[in-house]
Amino acid sequence: MKKQLGSWFIFLCMIGLLVACGPDDAQPEETTSGEAEEGSTDEMPEKPDQLTVWINPEEKQEEAVNEIAEAYTEETGIEIETIPIDMLEQVEKLDVEGPAGNGPDIIFQPHDRIGDLVLRGLIDPVNLGELESDYTEAALSAITAEDEYWGYPAVTETYALFYNNALVDEAPETMDDLMAIAEEQTDASNDEYGFLMEAANFYFTYPFFSGNGAYVFAEENGDYDIEDIGLANEGAVAGGELIQTWFENGYIPQDLNPDIMNGFFREGKVATVINGPWMIREYQDSLGDDLQATVLPLLDNGENPRSFVGVKAWLLSYYSENPEWAEDFMAYLTNQENAMLYFDVAGEMPARVDSIDDPVIAEDPIYSAFAEQATYGEPMPGVPAVQQIWDPINNGLNFISKGEPVQEVLEEAVQTIEDNIEASGATQ
Repeated sequence: MKKQLGSWFIFLCMIGLLVACGPDDAQPEETTSGEAEEGSTDEMPEKPDQLTVWINPEEKQEEAVNEIAEAYTEETGIEIETIPIDMLEQVEKLDVEGPAGNGPDIIFQPHDRIGDLVLRGLIDPVNLGELESDYTEAALSAITAEDEYWGYPAVTETYALFYNNALVDEAPETMDDLMAIAEEQTDASNDEYGFLMEAANFYFTYPFFSGNGAYVFAEENGDYDIEDIGLANEGAVAGGELIQTWFENGYIPQDLNPDIMNGFFREGKVATVINGPWMIREYQDSLGDDLQATVLPLLDNGENPRSFVGVKAWLLSYYSENPEWAEDFMAYLTNQENAMLYFDVAGEMPARVDSIDDPVIAEDPIYSAFAEQATYGEPMPGVPAVQQIWDPINNGLNFISKGEPVQEVLEEAVQTIEDNIEASGATQ
């Protein structure tokens, strides 16, 4: 049986080791949106005509943000211009558009990019004030760098195992159970598979490395040693060899992309997939009550796979000419009511203490599976050097999927990561 959601909250508290003490609470004299009285300034300046927000171009996320923005405009009279730009493209675009005066007031980013954004001087710290206690400690930890908070946490997420109850009677508890499903239900000639995942994407495959003893950077009490990379050690090789068997056995096709995987699963051609809660709404639209979810199956060593836990947050652009009102809107976006609205429309787990405990989430069997998996997870490192990890290790996974020697591939990937870190000048 799944753990109760209390385990999720305990986990959030446990991994908040880096939470810094926030700045002194301040209380503005004038309020408009209902959040400014707990926000970051003593006095709110004159209202701007408009705030510009870069949002992730995903239909449900756009719908949720636009609905919240319309309500904010009704309350304050401030127009909110929302511009869809992929999260992974926002940083480089801000680097160009910000100095030219064409940038946004607010961007939307995963927490592991905050360190790089701070290093590049593209965002400003925020003052959560009395709102600090509204967010989980994991979320606060994720947005902390240099003893400052750098955003308003919006979403907490990890990934788990979805399964189609029409094809699988019960959730697989072990990797042996999962591989048995893959063996029995895979018929690639008919585009039918027992198990699929983005197996050449390190974000999703990390549990099969970390569960065997691999790690990105050595970490102690929230401090990362970027000179100690554990992606070619014995545990990493074991994880890479496991992943390689999935391709050798024909369980996962070469060069599988998420669009194809999600399409097959929605069509009822795939028994199980590893993916994140952002797919719940789309999967439910296609599979209805047959959609179920569970934690990642136990590894052969009996360990629970340790998935990455991430936080996505609204960040204040360094180039914003209206930082006080930008913060006011970020606080509005992430208040309890709007956090639940965003959850209801976009299907993404809020980063608030009260929202996590909301019965709508706590009593949902699918979302509670993700909550339980998060208790076994670990936060992605938020240091600038982590940006040098993804391309080399993803390239390595691609070579592994094609049968290249695992240890040699991983050692080469780590060497490339070390060279990239040195070239980037990252010190943490």
